[in-house]
Amino acid sequence: MVVCAVFDKATNASPGGETPEVADLAWRLILMAGAVPAGLTYYWRMMMPETARYTALVERNVEQAAKDMQKVLSVSLSQIAELQEEEQQEVSQNNISPQSNNYPLLSKEFLRRHGRDLFACATAWFLVDIIFYSSNLFQSQIYHRYLPNQDNLNAFQEAFHVAKLQAIIAICSTIPGYYATVYFIDRIGRVKIQMMGFLFMGLGLLAIGIPYNKYWRDNANIGFMILYSLTFFFSNFGPNTTTFIVPAELFPARFRSTCHGVSGAAGKIGAIIGSVGFLWASRSEREDGYGKGIGMTASLVMLGGVCVVGIVVTHLFTFETMGRSLEENEKEDEMSGVCFLRCIRVPYIST
Repeated sequence: MVVCAVFDKATNASPGGETPEVADLAWRLILMAGAVPAGLTYYWRMMMPETARYTALVERNVEQAAKDMQKVLSVSLSQIAELQEEEQQEVSQNNISPQSNNYPLLSKEFLRRHGRDLFACATAWFLVDIIFYSSNLFQSQIYHRYLPNQDNLNAFQEAFHVAKLQAIIAICSTIPGYYATVYFIDRIGRVKIQMMGFLFMGLGLLAIGIPYNKYWRDNANIGFMILYSLTFFFSNFGPNTTTFIVPAELFPARFRSTCHGVSGAAGKIGAIIGSVGFLWASRSEREDGYGKGIGMTASLVMLGGVCVVGIVVTHLFTFETMGRSLEENEKEDEMSGVCFLRCIRVPYIST
């Protein structure tokens, strides 16, 4: 909004005319501004010591892990040594082989122990990104109804008003959804929040989609905006947040970043499908050289169906991590049953 306002004042572009060439510079500045927080985050993260779990469990450098813990926690080296001795005694008493967990990522053992969890995380992320990015593209169908007369706006003024509407939706729905997740995630649990988010997103999309052609298309009033905003609220008070959290808690330290990356990559595939697919599917007639799609109503109902699939995947396959520390999730031998549905656990018998 700031960049658009500055360029509007500086260029005095005429309303209804061609997009000025300087708009390319404005677009690049907006894109660059988004990279600044990411760059600062990367710098500060590189200045932080590596997590003690990774240093101790993956790099096998217990001494360095102890030093790093001493820097950020009020823990002495002697206390850490005592904890290590207790852990080693527990391992020896339970006859746990230290080599039992030395298996690679691409192995049958990994699939047996963590295949279901990776499937659940990747699929949920894939599904929510289809819905989220399709919903973002749907904005173009509604914002023009709330803009002033576009014949009296130049490119910068139109972009300013669109950004203002996006900011209103973010302030009223997207941001509160994140804070609701922060407050309730250790009270309700990850699985319930994710299922609830998919459920209410689906209901919102169906409430918009089924009567869209008969009512909403010509009556995009405040009720429409409330329903549309609620889909974003329950996206963030739901799977758009939990899909980041669960992979970071569920996998052992040596697989955690890789499995999180695989899940995120599945999400980006969903984003591509949602973006490209929705643009085509929502077309009710041929235009601009593109073929006819299935229409807006069918597209929104289909997104509601994707939400139903998300509920099923979450209920059947996603393991709840609420109330469990990372160390508890790290004890793989307690969870080494051959199971695929999260509600069934078959004990693993070593041969």
